Amino acid sequence: MATEAFEEIAETFEFLDDWEDRYRHVIELGKALPPLDDALKVPATKVEGCASQVWIVPRIDGQGASAVLDFEGESDAMIVRGLIAILHALYAGLTLEEALSVDARAELTRLGLNDHLSAQRSNGLRAMVERLRGIAAAEAA
Repeated sequence: MATEAFEEIAETFEFLDDWEDRYRHVIELGKALPPLDDALKVPATKVEGCASQVWIVPRIDGQGASAVLDFEGESDAMIVRGLIAILHALYAGLTLEEALSVDARAELTRLGLNDHLSAQRSNGLRAMVERLRGIAAAEAA
């Protein structure tokens, strides 16, 4: 299950033949993210397991499994900011129950990210997905 925003990214990736163009597109997505308030860049919002500095701040609207997930995020690395933007497109606006049912690995594979990210970036992306799933699971309970 993918959101409309994620489907748009997937369609753009299909249109871009060259990985360098896709890489630039990921960076552009990251540049479009609003900056995260420095007051929110605290240990509780930092994502461990990323080579870069990464913060994810959840915004949950409602209660229980039907609450809607949204989040803000930022990184000190441009490509990682772009990955945060992609994850935002994948998860934002879903209920917590829907977010927990997303097969992030399969959806991200559609973009070809696994083939072109370094091992460190792949581990960081996995850590961000785990953080979002953890937030959804904790809030849904």
